[in-house]
Amino acid sequence: MTDIRMYCTAFCPYCVRAETLLKNKGISEITKIMVDSVPDGFRDMMELTGRRTVPQIYIGDRHIGGFDDLAALDRQGGLDPLLEAV
Repeated sequence: MTDIRMYCTAFCPYCVRAETLLKNKGISEITKIMVDSVPDGFRDMMELTGRRTVPQIYIGDRHIGGFDDLAALDRQGGLDPLLEAV
């Protein structure tokens, strides 16, 4: 099973879009780290990713980025092989 982690917040439309895209690819389990409800969640996410926006998506150990990055990877044909490889 592919290990997918997504740093997100409770009210983030891009987080919902990322989750929907992944579910449409057959992914049923996404580990969500709710940075708005975990102490120091935003700080920890920023230290790990170097970014300030959500979602921040990891597939395995690879940092994909946000929803726009995920969607671009899919359009370029790189998402399916990555989901199968992990």
